[in-house]
Amino acid sequence: MDFSRTLQHWYAHFGRTLPWRGIDNPYHIWLSEIILQQTRVEQGRAYYERFTQLFPTVSELAAATEQEVLTAWQGLGYYSRARNLHKAAKLIAASGKFPADYASLRALPGVGDYTAAAVASLAYGLPCAVVDGNVYRVLSRFYGINTPIDTTAGKREFKALADELLDCKNSAAHNQALMDFGAMVCTPRSPKCAECPLHDGCAMVADACNPESYPFKARTTKVCVRHFTYVFVRFDGKILLHRRGAGDIWEGLYEPMLFESDKPMDFSNLQQILCDRLAVKPQKTVFNRIATELRHQLTHRLILAEAYTAMLADAPKVLPEDCLWVEIDELHKYPIPRLVERLWKFAQN
Repeated sequence: MDFSRTLQHWYAHFGRTLPWRGIDNPYHIWLSEIILQQTRVEQGRAYYERFTQLFPTVSELAAATEQEVLTAWQGLGYYSRARNLHKAAKLIAASGKFPADYASLRALPGVGDYTAAAVASLAYGLPCAVVDGNVYRVLSRFYGINTPIDTTAGKREFKALADELLDCKNSAAHNQALMDFGAMVCTPRSPKCAECPLHDGCAMVADACNPESYPFKARTTKVCVRHFTYVFVRFDGKILLHRRGAGDIWEGLYEPMLFESDKPMDFSNLQQILCDRLAVKPQKTVFNRIATELRHQLTHRLILAEAYTAMLADAPKVLPEDCLWVEIDELHKYPIPRLVERLWKFAQN
């Protein structure tokens, strides 16, 4: 069985129609690949269309402010992608041309081996094999490879196999076929083995293995639980926000006043701490609880969030560092985490 030819034949009949397919615009292809990192295609499509409308060229993306880029990215998560996208756009615009080889693409901020290979093959037809989650899954199942994919040996083995299988004359079609096949047929759960064009040569069939157990990983991810208590402080049609700093999740995004603790905060303590920080009187502050232990799952973290609104009768005498008042009608101009967006909806009810 010719692995690549079989997949390309399948792709010609069943491949997905996507707005970044069938084009040779390296900026748009690169943009789509950055958006699709850790993102489902269905969700990524809307963001791709938004970015190409707001920033049609890499120069226009480079000229935007970081806040504008983060606002356009809002809700997509993994915000370091947006910051790196912006940094890379500035470098590309300054150089005057888009990188046209694997090494130059790989040198851009936020571009790893997979993204560089994808852009090189899809935009320029270069013979670069992609290796992502879909590829690991398809190859490990078809060839019955049990080398863990999160080890140096595993990464080296799968990369060598992907290079060996690549149709160098049709690298774009080969890579897209392999990725679509992993996303549509050889799926993580309930793979469509009965519809698989590779069925007759697959090790899962020959050895009667459970395909859902492939690929193998050597390590499991430990999830850290964090307790967040947000307070939406409001006064005179405004809300108090602060911008998150570097070194933690959601860098550069805005949120209401946050109190993090090792367990849910006692309300009386929270009330006193907030009023002391703002130098306002508790009896002139109306608190309302809007959420309790709302679960927000990130890759390596589980956030359990509680949230309150605090309506102030008088302007606070002290404004905490890095905080600012924002007109509620202007809130849409500030990029906020998805969790805060969810809580804000509760605060408005």
